[in-house]
Amino acid sequence: MGKLFICGTPIGNLEDVSVRLLKTLRRVDLIACEDTRHTAKLLARYKIKKPLISYHEHSGQEREAYILKLLREGKNIALVSDAGMPGISDPGAGLIKKAIEEGIPLEVVPGPSALVSALALSGMDTSSFVFVGFLPAKEGAREKLLQELKREKRTLIFYEAPHRLVKTLQSMAKILGEERRIAVAREITKLYEEVRRGSLREIERYFAHNPPKGEFTLIVEGDREEKEVDREKVLAEVKMLIDKGMDKKEALKMKAREYKIKKSELYKSFLDEYDD
Repeated sequence: MGKLFICGTPIGNLEDVSVRLLKTLRRVDLIACEDTRHTAKLLARYKIKKPLISYHEHSGQEREAYILKLLREGKNIALVSDAGMPGISDPGAGLIKKAIEEGIPLEVVPGPSALVSALALSGMDTSSFVFVGFLPAKEGAREKLLQELKREKRTLIFYEAPHRLVKTLQSMAKILGEERRIAVAREITKLYEEVRRGSLREIERYFAHNPPKGEFTLIVEGDREEKEVDREKVLAEVKMLIDKGMDKKEALKMKAREYKIKKSELYKSFLDEYDD
């Protein structure tokens, strides 16, 4: 039984390779890649000569079956995409899943990540985030998904192609609000790396007048709108917990955390409402 190596590759700058990646590519029997011409440039840069086989989103089950057959026969295969980690908004997830189902050993060789690099450059909250990937191309589907994400508190991360960037920014401004903060990173690790930060309104207007070029990662601030809390409802819930046997301090602490209210304020309101 061979092993499938899931290899992260440079997202732009060919110098962003690890010693381990180069060692892995040199020792495998075959490299399955999104575009053989693209991967050939990386191999040529480091004087690596290995057989290549194309594996991309349109390859179909036949190609997957062939790669799995080679793995079962004992061949070690490296799986790479044109940039970044296979399976993350790139081909590879299907092959990886089937390899797991068949009990084929896997090994990951980490590499550069556009989404993490852009997040670090953005200045946004990095403690918790949601990676969405590419939004739907059709306006209706795109805006429906954005509507679902509108109240998401965590930082949002998207990928986008240059020819769709302006329409995507317009949809975001419409659904998320023109004042929502965004950082747009393009060509990360490449010669013309750039990060533009501002409100959705400002960034949409900029790219409407400056045709976008390159690959884009969008980092959007999470929802900061505070909803008004119905104090009477919260107090009633506290009372219900106490009536069911929960300690009063624990009930107040639980509901204060749930509704993001200061415990001292909730305690005072509870005394005013229920204690004589």
